[in-house]
Amino acid sequence: MRLGVLFSGGKDSCMALHLTRETGHDIACLLTVLPRNPESFLFHTPNIDWTAVPHLTVESDGKKESEVEDLRRLLALAQERFGIKGVATGAIESVYQAERIQRVCAALGLWVFNPLWKRDQTEHLRELLTLGFEVLVVGVFAEHLDEDWLGRRLDSPAIEELISLARKGIQPAGEGGELETFVLFAPGWRQRIQVTDCLPEFSLGSGILAIHSVRRLPP
Repeated sequence: MRLGVLFSGGKDSCMALHLTRETGHDIACLLTVLPRNPESFLFHTPNIDWTAVPHLTVESDGKKESEVEDLRRLLALAQERFGIKGVATGAIESVYQAERIQRVCAALGLWVFNPLWKRDQTEHLRELLTLGFEVLVVGVFAEHLDEDWLGRRLDSPAIEELISLARKGIQPAGEGGELETFVLFAPGWRQRIQVTDCLPEFSLGSGILAIHSVRRLPP
């Protein structure tokens, strides 16, 4: 089926893109909402501007529920320009996110493909490593995740630490909004991203790694 993929540059949307391709769907375009609100209710925000490869984007004020209308505008545009018949998402546990995407797609007559839905978060993180994903932590928003996590690679020790923090209420894959990520390399990519300039911004128990420049290298 001809699909658009909701894409943020984070680990879950990149994995959804990979699985959509692996299952034989025709990927027509990547779809990104660019929230002006850094505390967007529905969309990933840290370093979202670095997803600006050729694909469709719309801006959003990032306010609750008005984001849904912004998503509808984006998907309607993708239908018009690329003839998509459905949308792939990286949702794992967020009912809030899933319900709103389903509602918009139903109104537009689009099928929804959720290849990660209800996937075990521990298995999901370990599979990222097995497949060769290179992932950087660029946002932390929960107790037990301090500024030392900003810019940290999601390697095996980091993943095992996140899994151990589940005993303290952390969802390992960040499905409770605990962390955000930025993918440097994934299966099928023609280039690897190297961050050349960044700045951690941490205050009052949360923060982001602001990426200012990158270099694209051969894989």
